[in-house]
Amino acid sequence: MKQVVFHQTGLPEEVLQLEEAEMPIPKPHEVRIRVTARNINPSDIMFIRGMYGITPKLPSSAGFEAVGIVDHSDEKNSIPVGTKVIFTAIGTWKEFVCVPAHMVIPSPSGMADEVACQAFVNPLTAYAMLETSGLKEGDWVLVTAGASAYGKLVIQMAKQKGIKVACTVRREEQKEALQSLGAELVINTEKEKLQKVIMEHTGEGVAVVFDAVGGLLGAKALASLKAGGKMMVFGLLSLENIPLNSGLMIFKNLKVEGFWLTSWMANLSPEETQKAFKIVFTHLLSQKVKVDIEATYPLEKFKEALAAYEKGGRNGKILLVS
Repeated sequence: MKQVVFHQTGLPEEVLQLEEAEMPIPKPHEVRIRVTARNINPSDIMFIRGMYGITPKLPSSAGFEAVGIVDHSDEKNSIPVGTKVIFTAIGTWKEFVCVPAHMVIPSPSGMADEVACQAFVNPLTAYAMLETSGLKEGDWVLVTAGASAYGKLVIQMAKQKGIKVACTVRREEQKEALQSLGAELVINTEKEKLQKVIMEHTGEGVAVVFDAVGGLLGAKALASLKAGGKMMVFGLLSLENIPLNSGLMIFKNLKVEGFWLTSWMANLSPEETQKAFKIVFTHLLSQKVKVDIEATYPLEKFKEALAAYEKGGRNGKILLVS
């Protein structure tokens, strides 16, 4: 089978290569999946670079999220052969992957592969952060990197809850698209002062910040919180830590906490997990919440896919398909 692997960490365009490998043999508790589609997430790139919370065991394949068809069931036949499943695993940029049967989720009937392969990480993170944030109807949330796939999902889900969304972008042409999804306020941080605009529109600041960027923008977002506000940090797109203003945190009684989907899910009961997926999948199937796709590439053209991923002005996900 074909697989995209790296033997050392580094820039994806420099360390990734296409190799032939033996067909994996599943353990008794595993299913083997013929992978049909995977999306490229920021976490994939950070993993390849050795900058993610999980350390690669080299050599390693890339990618965490995918959809595929079960071609070999587990010993209990809990997921029958031919079932389309959504799953996460370390290394999905290959033609076949073995995954514990209890970790795969049957794909809802009628959900296209292009949607199913991105139905896990970003939609579930958006849902989970809104659920755990304490935000109520009428509250303001500030989302950095608002034009990202995650940002678009939060805007749509928050709108359904009556939560007001402010978000940051770096290009003027992104404003209209996010406003059409339901964002109340879209701020181009290349031209506008974030804190000033936030205070003009909210009067006191936002209740919560969802920060995916870090660095200086993260510091400005923190300063946009109202007294008693909270910042939830879940990404580091800038690759720079947030310079925290201690005085601001003390006198405005601000909180900063991290969020990682893996940790959140580990604390859920089976019933809570089922409920979360049911809500997210219902949103996606009904198209109350939509995901964008920029382009698809076959697995062997991963270098072209990575170039498209890095290209400025992209408005949707880049997918690797088999």
